Amino acid sequence: MANYKKYLLPPALIAGAVVVVIVLAINRPQPPEREPVATAMLVDVIAAEESQGQFLIKSEGIVRPRTETDLAAEVSGRLVSVSERFAAGGFFKANEVLAQIDPSDYEAALLQAQAELASAQARLADEQARSDQARRDWQRMHGDDREPNELVLRLPQLAGAKAAVDAARSGVLRAQRNLERTKITLPYDGLVRERRVDVGQYVTPGMRLGVAFAVDVAEVRLPLSNQDRAFLQLPRAGEVGARGPVVTLSADVDGQMRRWRGRVVRTEGVIDENTRLSYAVVAVEDPYQRLEASTDDAQSGRSPLPMGTFVEARIAGRSSAGLIRLPRSALREGDSVYVANADDELEIRSVEVVRATTQTVYVTNNITPGDRVITTGITAPIPGSPLRVRAASDQDQTPDQNQNQPKLRLTPAPAEGTS
Repeated sequence: MANYKKYLLPPALIAGAVVVVIVLAINRPQPPEREPVATAMLVDVIAAEESQGQFLIKSEGIVRPRTETDLAAEVSGRLVSVSERFAAGGFFKANEVLAQIDPSDYEAALLQAQAELASAQARLADEQARSDQARRDWQRMHGDDREPNELVLRLPQLAGAKAAVDAARSGVLRAQRNLERTKITLPYDGLVRERRVDVGQYVTPGMRLGVAFAVDVAEVRLPLSNQDRAFLQLPRAGEVGARGPVVTLSADVDGQMRRWRGRVVRTEGVIDENTRLSYAVVAVEDPYQRLEASTDDAQSGRSPLPMGTFVEARIAGRSSAGLIRLPRSALREGDSVYVANADDELEIRSVEVVRATTQTVYVTNNITPGDRVITTGITAPIPGSPLRVRAASDQDQTPDQNQNQPKLRLTPAPAEGTS
């Protein structure tokens, strides 16, 4: 009997406990039912703004001279003098003598040519006198009834004397030009980039003496994509004297950010086969502030623009008035924006993207100034979802400071570079 109790008591206790739990579960009171409450999402919004002013297209380029010359000797000889201005970085005036080749041999050649001209002119005068005398003798002997032939009037000898005079004159002109070529000059105000010779060196025709460029106008070639050109009013290729859009150039010079004003003067009219970019050329007048005509600019403190400077360019484009400007983060997939309506509910609106940069997007259709556009990311947007609206800080609403990025697109697509 004791053994039966030992084996039957534990299962009986377990079974009793299960029965008690079941009875308590069946008789427990039901919890009160509550209405489900929808939780509103907290989102940041900004007011949609109507854009004003113009599009600004950004590009980059290197400043280069419009006119650059490789100086070369036209005559041979030894350099007897070199100007102090004929050195790298030296400014010079138009027609200023930068170097002088020994002129003594060319002065002697000029004297010889002048003597030959005088001799030829004397021979011509003699032949002319002989011809005139022959005509008078013929008229005295034969009267005016018969015309003398060319040999009687010595016309061949006279023609030869005239040809000799013309040849002597060309010799004088040649000698004068060779003498002038002993002076190395340029027809413009400029700056020396490089000098390759010095005093006492013997030079020959075609030998490179140095490199110089004019300082009246500098140029910058700016690469532009097809999307860029859509927002610009550029001169046509080959158009002479065109005045294109104004361009603001900026660069870090001597540790300070400097700016210059230029203008698009032409387009090259060719699209690069590899990059699919075309080029607009910007002209900047008097980049070194050396010309008298720019004294007002010099007094205003405009900094010189050295050749070779890498500059960023902002080109004034077409008007952006009438479009809605939003932060780039407000544009969602499928060209849509999230809007908080008057009932603080989520609306998803499709828009037409006119232009997009890395910071700003310009859109139209289905959105008006003042609409509350959501900038907060929403993982699973459902139209009609309740919202708790919070206005974005002023810092989030600052205007686009770099809306001319070289990577531009009209519709969401892989970015296209302009440089």
